[in-house]
Amino acid sequence: MTHPNTGIDRARPARGSLLRGTFAALALAAAGLCAAPPALALTVANVEVPQQQSVAGSDLVLNGAGLRQRFVFHVYVAALYRQQPTKDAEAVLNSAEPQLLRLTLLRDITSKALTDALNDGLKANCTEAELRDMAGTIAHFEDFMKTGGEGASGDLVDIVFNQGTVSVSFKGKALGEVKDPRFATALLKVWLGAHPAQESLKAALLGQESKSN
Repeated sequence: MTHPNTGIDRARPARGSLLRGTFAALALAAAGLCAAPPALALTVANVEVPQQQSVAGSDLVLNGAGLRQRFVFHVYVAALYRQQPTKDAEAVLNSAEPQLLRLTLLRDITSKALTDALNDGLKANCTEAELRDMAGTIAHFEDFMKTGGEGASGDLVDIVFNQGTVSVSFKGKALGEVKDPRFATALLKVWLGAHPAQESLKAALLGQESKSN
């Protein structure tokens, strides 16, 4: 409607009012972005994988996570945590900083069966000379790993790597540790070496595109 004296259309807001309304809307949108909730946990095979973990007084972030399969069976979900994410396997293998590899079991398994599988991975990624040099460390590792008993779906295996020391907890119970930088690297090679347990899992732990199993 146009006022007879001024010629101003009162049904149409002034240009300044439109601009002020636009700026206000943008400000509210920006505030909403700033207040957005943190990223949700990653879900792998119905297992929620947290984005962060605290190890040895250090805050670690999720590097990657994936599913370990054997034939048609889902065995566990593995998640790797580091201080700084990387897609470089060598950076993980040679790091002295705290790192956590968490395995969430998806089926019943004994600690002996898990130890045997880890031993197979060591043999696949180490020379006979390397295995001989680490024989005492490997024997100690086997001894305390086998004390874990039975594991069921949902149980956790936490393997902490820190300054060349490997510490293992099973179902929330500390099983033991070994202090041998050679073994720390060798054990990580089970998942991230040249002959990993599963290629697609290696890629997932490194945050890379999944390859064939």
